[in-house]
Amino acid sequence: MELETDVSANLADELDTGVSANNDGDVAALQTAILDKLTYVVGKRRAIATERDWLMATAYAVRDRIVDRWLAGINATYQSGSKRVYYLSLEFLIGRLLFDNLNNMDSLNTMRAALAGLDVDLDKLRALEPDAALGNGGLGRLAACFMESMATLDIPAYGYGIRYEHGLFRQVMKNGWQQEFPEDWLALGNPWEFHRPEVSYSVGFGGAIEAVPISEAAVRHVWHPAETIEAVAYDTPSVGWRGRRVNTLRLWSARSADPLRLDAFNHGDHAGALAEQVRAESISKVLYPSDATPAGQELRLRQEYFFVSASLQDLVRRHIRAFGHIGNLAEKTSIQLNDTHPAIGVAELMRILLDLHHIPWEDAWRMTRETFSYTNHTLLPEALEVWPVPLMERLLPRHMHIIYLINALHLGQVRKEHPGDDAMLSSVSMIDEHQGRRVRMSHLAFLGSHRVNGVSALHTGLMRETVFRDLHNLFPDRIVNVTNGIAFRRWLHEANPRLTRLLVDTVGPRVLDDENALEKLRPMANDRAFQKRFAASRYMNKLALSDLIRRELEIRVDPAAIFDVHIKRIHEYKRQLLNILEAIALYNAVRARPMDDWAPRVKIFAGKAAASYHQAKLIIKLIHDVAKVINSDPTVRNILKIVFLPNYSVSLAEVIIPAADVSEQISTAGMEASGTGNMKFALNGALTIGTMDGANIELHERVGDDNMFIFGLTAAQVEARRLMGNSSEDLISASPVLQEVLASVESGVFSPDEPDRYRGLVNALRYHDYFLVCADFDDYFAKQRNIADLWRRPEDWWQASILNTANVGWFSSDRSIREYADLIWDVPAYQGGES
Repeated sequence: MELETDVSANLADELDTGVSANNDGDVAALQTAILDKLTYVVGKRRAIATERDWLMATAYAVRDRIVDRWLAGINATYQSGSKRVYYLSLEFLIGRLLFDNLNNMDSLNTMRAALAGLDVDLDKLRALEPDAALGNGGLGRLAACFMESMATLDIPAYGYGIRYEHGLFRQVMKNGWQQEFPEDWLALGNPWEFHRPEVSYSVGFGGAIEAVPISEAAVRHVWHPAETIEAVAYDTPSVGWRGRRVNTLRLWSARSADPLRLDAFNHGDHAGALAEQVRAESISKVLYPSDATPAGQELRLRQEYFFVSASLQDLVRRHIRAFGHIGNLAEKTSIQLNDTHPAIGVAELMRILLDLHHIPWEDAWRMTRETFSYTNHTLLPEALEVWPVPLMERLLPRHMHIIYLINALHLGQVRKEHPGDDAMLSSVSMIDEHQGRRVRMSHLAFLGSHRVNGVSALHTGLMRETVFRDLHNLFPDRIVNVTNGIAFRRWLHEANPRLTRLLVDTVGPRVLDDENALEKLRPMANDRAFQKRFAASRYMNKLALSDLIRRELEIRVDPAAIFDVHIKRIHEYKRQLLNILEAIALYNAVRARPMDDWAPRVKIFAGKAAASYHQAKLIIKLIHDVAKVINSDPTVRNILKIVFLPNYSVSLAEVIIPAADVSEQISTAGMEASGTGNMKFALNGALTIGTMDGANIELHERVGDDNMFIFGLTAAQVEARRLMGNSSEDLISASPVLQEVLASVESGVFSPDEPDRYRGLVNALRYHDYFLVCADFDDYFAKQRNIADLWRRPEDWWQASILNTANVGWFSSDRSIREYADLIWDVPAYQGGES
């Protein structure tokens, strides 16, 4: 491709420079601070310090500079009596923080110069920092972007979650099969956090409820838990852009109230003496432990209640310290539930208000509802949490009392408004009576919140029409939409400094502070000289990714090829299977017509499958098996390569996304709530191939039909097709290309060591294709050929790429947070302009 490969050495050098001038005094002060930390905190002499020692010393020096602004912001909030926002999330996928904090504090270039003067390479230190293993995918990354935007917009906020010792898992590939190992991100310490041993709360489980008479007509309920766990706080500063504000991410670690049974230990039962400690600390060991067993289900519920209870106790304590009483909690507090995981917070806040502060029921319910708001992130049944009633009654008996009463009062009102409508009562009840009696946590969150929001226009509409249809009819003003967004500081400024420098040179420095300034790039889209510079920045990023692939996988790829990227959690609805089947079809076509003018392509996959999700793990194995065959076939030369990069993380995404030419957003329509990967890729100029699903629809509205590749059934067509059944035999019979692909997979062409390995997978597509892979295959295959055709027209390709970057300013998480502040939280937000 002419524009891709015509990169002069001078231009490459230009793109790798651009460091602004530094104040010599600032550099010297930083050097002194780093050396002080190396000596007095790390405890090492410069002569024997390792790169890790320098990383820790550097991080501590940066942290010191953050703390003054952090404490000043906390004090200002107390002084002004401002309303606080609390963001409760089971995940915060914050990634590495060294560059994030340096960039947001405007100290990146100064630090680079300071370390260079000490003969230390900042980029090497960056590579040593582990990713914080506090999330899995889009949900956790969204929470991290939102925390950064709340600080950027000067909103007093706290994030609350769990300090997972081992996170989700470290993904290791063995012969193409995913294997899970514990993450050890805390093994060498975390320099960004502050341990707060003095901030701890007791969290109870089980036990009994005592009704204590307080008058002839009233009783007070006292919960006597059978087990108590201590929640201990760890605080991480969350820095906004240009250090405008620093908020707090407070994570809870579980500790046993009685860590050692000394009597058992002294009687020789050394393991048994630690049993309570092990049971308690298991709560904060691992994110998303398998819930395939009853013990796993119980641990999940214990995790959710543990962090919610500690967080609510903490924020109530803070509120009373600030205002002297709890009566104005709703006026001064907004609590956002990030998906259904923290939904038990509705019952917990009611318990705190009723049992500990003796607020009358009607007032407590009003305060609770006015304080909470709930973001729904999925329509998938397995993600709309339900808990067996017996488990809830055993583990959280007081909360079940409260839930039963909320439900009874709610159903009583519904019965008055819809007499005789038993179907309506069943639909809107918090207790699902059809599956062995389960508590619908999404219904609890809905009823206990004053606002419920979806995360894309399509998703919000489907919420109103499907899972919350009857609740929406009862409360028609409660559901609103706030489309997700991404932190441009992380996904453009940090991840793609070459492109960022080009944007600053072209449209001015305003682009660093105002996402809408990207629109000024539109007139440059067909400027051939600018296209060359834009293409050159991409090519340098592709060289970096090619080098990573070579080092990690010992596979050489051509950076001049199309980099076609599919990086997501592995799930059937995200349809990595559709992508790899298309790769097989392309492989068959190349072998049949090797002399055609093929556009070289590298298909790049990354993502983790849940440990107990066997079908997703089989899809990963298929990708590896197909890659093994294609990458070793000399007839395809460099026309097609398949790579799967293991252990997907934020840091890996920061290398992959700036190098992508094509962004795969191919979920079954109606099943992806929003997606934020689509936004990150488009911001960096990748062209999207996708269905009309989630935020792809809003992306399509802003980028335009000529600048992305839309295919497949719509959400309405998906629903109509499913009503006809899930068999795809007719579709397969009508598609010779798909027939050939499935025949090769089913017969063992890609699994000669186990020919029947994928027979069940193919049969599922043939007879139970719920995710409609076959229905969308031919259209997807055709759109991929359109992509290749456009790639052969470089001027048109780069015009479309530039217009993607120019038109996605609306997808900033700053815009999302402003909408939350206005529609849901009722707090002021900074409106822009340079600091």
